[in-house]
Amino acid sequence: MKLRVLGSGTSTGVPRLGGEHGPADWGLCDPAEPKNRRSRVSVLIEHPEGRRVLIDTSPDLRSQLLACEIDRIDAVFWTHDHADHCHGIDDLRPLRYGRAGPIPGYAADETVRRLRQRFGYVFAGQHGYPTIVTLDTLDNLRICEGFGVAACQMPHGPAQSTGYRFSYQDKSIGYATDFSEITRNMVNLFHGCDVLVIDCLRREPHPTHAHLAMSLELAEACRVDRAVLTHLDKSMDYAALGREVPGHVLVAYDGMELVA
Repeated sequence: MKLRVLGSGTSTGVPRLGGEHGPADWGLCDPAEPKNRRSRVSVLIEHPEGRRVLIDTSPDLRSQLLACEIDRIDAVFWTHDHADHCHGIDDLRPLRYGRAGPIPGYAADETVRRLRQRFGYVFAGQHGYPTIVTLDTLDNLRICEGFGVAACQMPHGPAQSTGYRFSYQDKSIGYATDFSEITRNMVNLFHGCDVLVIDCLRREPHPTHAHLAMSLELAEACRVDRAVLTHLDKSMDYAALGREVPGHVLVAYDGMELVA
């Protein structure tokens, strides 16, 4: 199984627009380090036979897929409906070309409801344009494109986000972004993952996201082989953060690839 980090930044990306010293606000991130240039979060998980599952459609999806030379996906999953995780949904349209049918899509019940409400044309077609994605709930989903699939809901401040675990044979990759509390269900879902991608907004506590100590706590509780910190804001310099964390914890960057 291969993990590709398409985007590793928070909702505003890094650098953030605007600032005291010009149009780009790098915060504490070194602008000379390419791994500090972060687009909004999204990942791709690739099956050994080549099938690809996309998690979230960030507003930067087009440029992410072009940068990684991805011209096909076989399914898409959403964690929740916040703008930085779904507003690139229209970029799925060219990936529908040449397919016999729509791209299969999945999300938790409430996310399905909200996505249908806002992007109905994607899931039902409109004005002669075909349906781009079929959207189903996770209720009875156990296998998708050769992967075993498991999920749980995670607290995300007053909202919720879906955590996923994709498995093939004895290997597994977990994805836990946008959570603000560690629950027993999360530990059960991600326990023993070969790779776990974890929300890590900043060092200081935040009301809707994991901070560094919480991210490391989840990695430790789940006994994962490797943890990958993502959803990083402009205070999280790549090199500085890398020096702070244990050796099995990696700092995500756009274009990063890992094999489980």
